Amino acid sequence: MQRKSTRHRAFDPDPEAPDQTCDHPGCAEPAGYRAPRGRDALRSYFWFCLQHVRDYNARWDFYRGMTPAQIEAQLRADTSWQRPSWKLGTGAAQKAEFNAEDVLDPLDILGASRRDRAQRAKDSARQRATADGPPEPLRLPLATLDLTWPVSLDDVKSRYRALARRHHPDANIGDKQAEERFKAIGSAYAVLKTHFSRESEFVS
Repeated sequence: MQRKSTRHRAFDPDPEAPDQTCDHPGCAEPAGYRAPRGRDALRSYFWFCLQHVRDYNARWDFYRGMTPAQIEAQLRADTSWQRPSWKLGTGAAQKAEFNAEDVLDPLDILGASRRDRAQRAKDSARQRATADGPPEPLRLPLATLDLTWPVSLDDVKSRYRALARRHHPDANIGDKQAEERFKAIGSAYAVLKTHFSRESEFVS
């Protein structure tokens, strides 16, 4: 037994055709084929029988009545699917900012570039800070610990431990001057440690 094909053939009536007769004047044939009503109404249709839709399509001219300039503008718009476009580097595309964080980068190809930019920024900040000297709030704490600028958090910790052992009250029993010095060292270390915890990098 041969299976009947359900595939829609080219000249079969439109399955969505309304139950009406052909829109051609005087034709009583069933309407099964759509045709646009005009250039500005492409989604509004006449419904014709097969013969009259063929006649209509044979006479259809989308560009009828348009000037050469209008035709060219229409063709240009059609090549970009009726969407606005701009010359490369101008218009809305120029205003858009590239954000590497928005790019899917499973192989971390952009990661090296981000790290390189971050390192260059740190180096630049270090150079500026070295030229300008330490921030005003850090000058006294640095002097208290006998440190020169620039300095790292590791340097601060190392110097603090050495000075704290030397001036600790247990090592200088009854020495009020050593006790005050020990307190000053602790206060200076606290200020510098707070600064480094905020910066999370070498002070420069």
